Amino acid sequence: MRNRMMRAARLLLCAAAAHVPVSASAAGSDVNKASSNFELVAHGDGELSRRSINVIPMGNVELTSGRIVAADPLAQPDRPALARTVAPGDYPVTLYQAFGRIAAACMRFAEGTPDHWELAVLPGQDPAVLKDDAIFGYPVDAGVGCYMDAQTLDRIDEGQAQVQAQKPDADINYYDDVLAADLDANKGHYALHRPVAGKKGNVAVFWSGWGDGIYPVAWGLDRDGHPLLLLTDFAVIENADGRREPKLQ
Repeated sequence: MRNRMMRAARLLLCAAAAHVPVSASAAGSDVNKASSNFELVAHGDGELSRRSINVIPMGNVELTSGRIVAADPLAQPDRPALARTVAPGDYPVTLYQAFGRIAAACMRFAEGTPDHWELAVLPGQDPAVLKDDAIFGYPVDAGVGCYMDAQTLDRIDEGQAQVQAQKPDADINYYDDVLAADLDANKGHYALHRPVAGKKGNVAVFWSGWGDGIYPVAWGLDRDGHPLLLLTDFAVIENADGRREPKLQ
């Protein structure tokens, strides 16, 4: 479906997990292994433009429970929500584009520049067990990533069931029969998708950089450890700069 270059192959998915979630203070891995692009959120639009990075405001994602799913919604629709939660609410998502691709996706919960960063993990994942350049991340196999609330998974199932009811004899594919029209409106790069019209719960879907791979997600936290934003890095750029394309590792 998408370009299957493994630009993010160096971002290894570590399967090791502890039996209980860990707190930020227990995390033993260097979050800077996951991304060199945290500086993106500190720059204004003018500086980002100078760095050949285009800013795309997507609109708000409706988090009805505050449990966030960051995943490829087509390849892994049942992926668990992240261990850290936020207050329910509507939160803006911003995309950063370079070389014609989505380089990063940011969901913001409060104003301010992060004091420090923390690798986002699933319940049971322990960053302290990571070695060398390994990180936790989510696998992409359909060329897209997303942010949505865990409760919106039920809306996706409901939306697919509605389409199936309209075409009872057809083999329904969620991408082709439901999501593609929304993506096509933005040249296939992104969509703020509502699975069921009139029901709360939507999905910010975006092209995952170079396509399939494994991509890290990190929390930007304030001095007191409260989340300001969540950033997914798709390994398109390095050091928050889109003027020179990184060499394939």
